[in-house]
Amino acid sequence: MLRKQYGLDQPILAQYIKYVANLAKGNFGWSFATGRSTLQEILRLFPYTVQLVVGAMLVSVGMGIPIGIVSAAQRNSISDKAGMVLALTFLSVPGFCLGLLLLLLFSVKLGWLPMIGAGDPGNVFSTLRHLVLPAFTLGGSEAAFIARMTRSALLEVIAQDYIRTARAKGLSNRSVLYKHALKNALIPVVTIVGLNMGRLLAGSVVVETVFSRPGIGKLLIDSITARDYMQIQATVIFIAFCFVATNLVVDLIYAFLDPRIRY
Repeated sequence: MLRKQYGLDQPILAQYIKYVANLAKGNFGWSFATGRSTLQEILRLFPYTVQLVVGAMLVSVGMGIPIGIVSAAQRNSISDKAGMVLALTFLSVPGFCLGLLLLLLFSVKLGWLPMIGAGDPGNVFSTLRHLVLPAFTLGGSEAAFIARMTRSALLEVIAQDYIRTARAKGLSNRSVLYKHALKNALIPVVTIVGLNMGRLLAGSVVVETVFSRPGIGKLLIDSITARDYMQIQATVIFIAFCFVATNLVVDLIYAFLDPRIRY
C-alpha cells in the first residue's frame, strides 16, 4: 500500500517524470516521518534560517570589507599583518568548533547569551540574543574570506593607471580609495558574497545542529536521521533553488556597480 501510495511500484523513468512534473507545480511530495507536505515543513522553518543567514552575512560583510580595506590601504603594516592573521585564524577553525568555543565562553562561563533555541517568536530582543552566537559562528569564516578577497581586489585596482591619474590631480588618499578604487574593487567581492549565500545555507546545517536552532539545516539533519528521503530531496532542491536565485540577484547588482555591464 505504501509503495503504491508513493508511486514506488512504477518504473523508475515514470517515477522521475511524475516527480519533475509535481516539482513544476510546487508539489515536493509528502514526508514519510510526519505525513505532512515537505514544502510546508520547509516554509515553516525557512524564516529561522533566513534570520541566521542574514545575520551571518551582516557579520561577514561588516567585518570582512573593513578589514580588507584597512589591510590594502596600509599594505605590509602591522594593521595589514594583524588583519590577515585574524582572517587566517577564522578560516582555519571549523564552524562546529568555533560554535562550541563561543558557547563555552559566552554562555557557560560568562552567561551573557543563551545556549540553544531561537528565542520567543514575538520578542525581537530575545530573537536577537539567540541569534548573536550562531551568526558569528556561521559568518566568521566568511568574513575572513571576504577580507582577503577585498584586500587583493583593492590592491589590484590601486595599481591601475586611472588611480595614479586621480592622485596626480591632487585628490586625497581617502577620496581616491573610497570614490575611485573601492567601487571597482567590490565587483569580485560581490561575486564572493553571492556565492557565500549558498555556503551559508549549507553551513546552517552544522550551526543549527550545534545550537539546537530550528531551521531547514536542522530539518535536513533530522530527516537524514529518520531516513525520510522525500524530505531530504525537497530540502536539498529548495536550498539549490535559493542558491540559483541569489546568483541571479548578484548578476543584477553588477549593473549597479559597473555602468558598462548595464550598457
